[in-house]
Amino acid sequence: MLAPATSPRLAHARPFAHIAQFHPELTAFRRDLHAHPELGFEEVYTSARVQEALRLCGVDEIHAGIGKTGVVGLIHGRTNTSGRMIGLRADMDALTMTENNDFPWKSTRNGMMHGCGHDGHVTMLVGAARYLAETRNFDGTAVLIFQPGEEGFAGAKAMIEDGLFQRWPVESVYAMHNWPGLRPGCFGIRHHAMMASADRVTIEITGKGGHGAHAYLVIDPVLVAGHIITAVQSIVSRNVKPVDGAVISLCAMHAGDLQAMSVVPGKATLVGTVRTFRPEVQDMVEKRLKELCSAVALGFGASATVHYERIYPATINTPRETEFAGDVAESLVGPENVVRDMEPSMGAEDFSFMLQVKPGAYLRIGQGGEGSCMLHMTRYDFNDEILPLGSALHASLVEQGLPLAP
Repeated sequence: MLAPATSPRLAHARPFAHIAQFHPELTAFRRDLHAHPELGFEEVYTSARVQEALRLCGVDEIHAGIGKTGVVGLIHGRTNTSGRMIGLRADMDALTMTENNDFPWKSTRNGMMHGCGHDGHVTMLVGAARYLAETRNFDGTAVLIFQPGEEGFAGAKAMIEDGLFQRWPVESVYAMHNWPGLRPGCFGIRHHAMMASADRVTIEITGKGGHGAHAYLVIDPVLVAGHIITAVQSIVSRNVKPVDGAVISLCAMHAGDLQAMSVVPGKATLVGTVRTFRPEVQDMVEKRLKELCSAVALGFGASATVHYERIYPATINTPRETEFAGDVAESLVGPENVVRDMEPSMGAEDFSFMLQVKPGAYLRIGQGGEGSCMLHMTRYDFNDEILPLGSALHASLVEQGLPLAP
């Protein structure tokens, strides 16, 4: 349970106290989603469960099939004098990994697992939906966005391209992700960059194959690959300013045949990722990768081609919305339990696409603390104890962002 010191403050305890009454139902819903994980754009069961839950909650409008399997729910406040809208987003998809837990609600689908807590994110937003529909203590419209395909499928972009913000022109949008490194009862946020951009790099090296016993007759692409792996690390250490974050990780290599010990292949391929926070750094890293790989290969008589794909942009919080979200979090748990200068992560998040077109903020909600199982690990599970608090944060963003006239 949340410790008394981190329980919601009395002045803004109404959403938390209200939602806590149906905590067992939220827990059961979350565990059902956990047992039935689905990959990006395949969230048929999840989408149906969300729609069913929203109907039971009394949501005013439910729109399915936005961005393939996405769902949008609308809740109108007690009044709508302002005509304003605020968006709240939760991601729905699971990961391609095998779960190693043994509790009753473990994954029932081979090779799929909710290893990032999206089952909890969906449930927290459903909890907020029920509270907002039952109380309606706001002026305007809450737009609840249940997004598919966050894990590498750019589901946020798909929903935007499908007219998400044209149909529901929210003035701001918010998202929240659980964080095992932060204890329950705490929130984390920061101005500007919360998460890095994610780019995919493919380096194709062409040499001249031949017999390993006569290496003087070949141009060895494996040797070239080894030098490129080492050389590209100089980009971060010598071309990126120390105050600018960047990571280059070449994570996979393919060359030759493991059964052919004496055959030098003609080609080698390296695949990896680049993470940055600023577009200028991203541009520079791409340029230097192409220059350096080509030059290293040329030095050995080989050639190298770099394919650079920009997958997700950096997740950049906007100032006013960051300040507001931090204030809302403080109203629930107190300033001592809100980290306003949260360390940014080199991970990536496709909520970044929404923040490119709408002001907003991305928060972290504590779910573990020291020693907790980290995201994307086979024994990870969402902490059901934080469901009411996460729901209360979502609901409070709407109530405090769209206040009723006095």
